[in-house]
Amino acid sequence: MIPAKNEETLLPRLLASLRVQDYPLMPETKILLADAGSTDGTVEIAFRFRPDLDIEIIKGGLPSIGRNNGARHSQSRYLLFIDADIEIAETTLLRRAVDRMNREGLHCVTTDILCRDGKFLDRLLFAMNNAAQRLSRFHKPFATGMFMMVQKARFESIGGFDEKALYAEDYQFTQQIERKRFRVIRGGVYSTNRRFVKMGHGKIVRSFLATAVHHRHSEYFRNKAHMRYWEPY
Repeated sequence: MIPAKNEETLLPRLLASLRVQDYPLMPETKILLADAGSTDGTVEIAFRFRPDLDIEIIKGGLPSIGRNNGARHSQSRYLLFIDADIEIAETTLLRRAVDRMNREGLHCVTTDILCRDGKFLDRLLFAMNNAAQRLSRFHKPFATGMFMMVQKARFESIGGFDEKALYAEDYQFTQQIERKRFRVIRGGVYSTNRRFVKMGHGKIVRSFLATAVHHRHSEYFRNKAHMRYWEPY
């Protein structure tokens, strides 16, 4: 499931990295692009990757709405939620994620977030995020929607993502995963530093800390209008 709006620049990187995955069922795996009313060439670019990828366009909105809609359309055992602006760093990542889920009976796996084009501070903050993900296994799991594979049965029992949340819906969701059913697998996905450029490093750090402090209070994430998605980068 890929929530997207006006991602014609970065979406091809993601789809190209999906196309070369060595996961044996990749050609027949349904890829659901939840489009939130793009006005650029996002949809047209997605269709260019047919027939190598089985891509379907569905209705999107805020990322939580797009992801939940994708889950409703999916018939698979596992749901993979990824952002439109990432690129999978290794051709083996999807296969290994599925194998790990099957072998250990996991409910959720994620991976490291990498930033190859960012400055030192960008890479440092991503490294801190990765460390927080790995340490969260010993307290309450934490993963981002950049890459999150979830067992569909567990997803449905939780009730999906909070569609009223304006941000951090991924954080709130993974807090409900049992520690012993959560893993961070080696590898990673490439992201950009555009959120840092848009919002500033200080605001991103403050937002992260506030999310951790208020993680039990869903209303906090529903009232922060200044954190709305889909504003132009």
